[in-house]
Amino acid sequence: MADPSSYRPKPGQIPDSPGVYKFRDEHRRVIYVGKAKNLRQRVANYFQDLAGLHPRTRTMVTTAASVEWTVVSTEVEALQLEYSWIKEFDPRFNVKYRDDKSYPYLAVTLNEEFPRVQVMRGAKKKGVRYFGPYGHAWAIRETVDLMLRVFPVRTCSAGVFKNAARTGRPCLLGYIGKCSAPCVGRVTPEEHRELAEDFCDFMAGRTGTYIRRLEKDMMQAAEEMEYERAARLRDDAEALKRAMEKSAVVLADATDADLIAVAEDELEAALQIFHVRGGRVRGQRGWVTDKVEAVDTSGLVEHALQQLYGEERGDAVPKEVLVPALPEDAEAVSQWLAERRGSQVSLRIPQRGDKKDLMATVQRNAQQTLGLHKTKRASDLTTRSRALEEIAEALGLDTAPLRIECYDISHLQGDDVVASMVVFEDGLARKSEYRRFQIKGFEGQDDVRSMHEVIGRRFKRYLQDKERTGEWEETPGAAPGAAGPVPGAPAPVPAATGPVPAPDLTAASPDDEPEPREDDGRPKRFAYPPQLVVVDGGQPQVAAAKRALDELGIDDIAVCGLAKRLEEVWLPDDDDPVVLPRSSEGLYLLQRIRDEAHRFAITYQRAKRAKRIRSSPLDDVTGLGETRKQALIKHFGSVKKLRQATIDEICEVPGIGRRTAESVAAALASTTPAAPAVNTATGEIIEEDDGGSS
Repeated sequence: MADPSSYRPKPGQIPDSPGVYKFRDEHRRVIYVGKAKNLRQRVANYFQDLAGLHPRTRTMVTTAASVEWTVVSTEVEALQLEYSWIKEFDPRFNVKYRDDKSYPYLAVTLNEEFPRVQVMRGAKKKGVRYFGPYGHAWAIRETVDLMLRVFPVRTCSAGVFKNAARTGRPCLLGYIGKCSAPCVGRVTPEEHRELAEDFCDFMAGRTGTYIRRLEKDMMQAAEEMEYERAARLRDDAEALKRAMEKSAVVLADATDADLIAVAEDELEAALQIFHVRGGRVRGQRGWVTDKVEAVDTSGLVEHALQQLYGEERGDAVPKEVLVPALPEDAEAVSQWLAERRGSQVSLRIPQRGDKKDLMATVQRNAQQTLGLHKTKRASDLTTRSRALEEIAEALGLDTAPLRIECYDISHLQGDDVVASMVVFEDGLARKSEYRRFQIKGFEGQDDVRSMHEVIGRRFKRYLQDKERTGEWEETPGAAPGAAGPVPGAPAPVPAATGPVPAPDLTAASPDDEPEPREDDGRPKRFAYPPQLVVVDGGQPQVAAAKRALDELGIDDIAVCGLAKRLEEVWLPDDDDPVVLPRSSEGLYLLQRIRDEAHRFAITYQRAKRAKRIRSSPLDDVTGLGETRKQALIKHFGSVKKLRQATIDEICEVPGIGRRTAESVAAALASTTPAAPAVNTATGEIIEEDDGGSS
């Protein structure tokens, strides 16, 4: 535990300007980011008597080893920089809201020639119009099904669209009138785009225009005695009304607003957001967070606004944001929101009427979310704690292994040999810490040797990080890796004058050494050691992993293996396995970790194999892009026929100049054609007639 007085800035050293400050721990990792109107006053508050600090603030300042700051011109710049640094450094003592699930959106891909309506999750893409988020994907599909009667926009995938265009036959939706069938030319691209834009206008809340237009056309058709057309228009109008009824009017003045409510206790906080567009609730979502810093409701609201709108622009930021408490710097936050929207944004607390009533509804949702989360987490924490305690007892560990790493080797008959490393912390997967390895120390199939290489590479990098951060000193006569230089590691060097990128270990050979670089506070690849290493396999794999750790002088990390055949747990130097009861929570957790490592490894191995199979001699031609490669294959029919072509014949392909043709001919001449495929049933040689690879 550090003494804050040991790194307290000198009086008068801190400026009294707006700015952002960072606390770092002894390893130079950023652990807290904050902003202030007056840096001198704010930072000085952290260095008062520890007894007067909030317990969480006290934990932060005693964990930190230094503080630094950056001066900015305005409070708005401070707000933006604080958001950027929290996103970049992921500090452990900052409040971070995380979705408990990926919410679905209704998306219209206006960036395509023929826009498509579909359900989308995850990060937003440029050129796509989003509506939502919705609580369930089925709610989106029901709404879309009703609206396709009036706005028959394409909903099919790219593969279905291309197949319909090739055969000249639309899909079922085209036959029943719920798609305008642009794939077969029933409408032009311009007409289809107009349908998509009308669809977006209706979803954005401009509903009255379309319903009035349909009713007017219906009356006109009835007057002209076109009763079938009038009936169809009547049904279309009813469909739009039913789609509107799925989101009832909550604000009579057609308001565009986001309502944010917070429910909290001493340890956690739940956030609920209702997205109201055109007076109707168009989406809802919620977050739960641990209160890792001393923060009140206004602070939670400010963090929520940063996360909600930090990546948004234009109409994605509403005209009005209703909150339960205003942030401390409400004026600066309002200005920041206005800059992101491009026009004025009202940030306020609702005082009366429909908006106050709706805020009460959002608040009840937040309270319910917090209650459900606490009930669920209590159960989960109990189960995970019991599982970790059972593992510690079975393996003879002093404490429960809060960080577990598991390794698995994957290959296909000795080709494309790869390995995976997955990380579980406190019994939960930490996917940002997952890593992949290519085995390059040798050729062929040898799982034991591969495991030795991977464990050695991972922990050699860990020891080198420890040495660079000064976490341990060199002691004469000490065991290597325990208190001295790492075997094969570079000699200590002076601090770099600027950051040097660390090499990518996933593609490095086992002899590659990382260049020393200045610590910048970002989460590191291999900076944190586990309490337990699990390998997928039995005695040989466990022995290889233990041998790799011994060679590096590491003796404080436990190793075990989980053999799939009988689900036995193997320990180094033990002739008999540890057998956990089938109903054991500890065994179940080890199985989950092992299966996750296997999934991660085989996914990577399949991706490498697919890439290798798709490779072509044309990939090595400098300056030859995918479009011109496809043009060559389409012109000649196959790589085999292209190899037989002359330079003049290659030049006949549109877009291929003589220099490129010479490069193509040279690349194909330098590669050996693959052996012809043979039909094993008949012995017949199958001629190559496709353009895949040679």
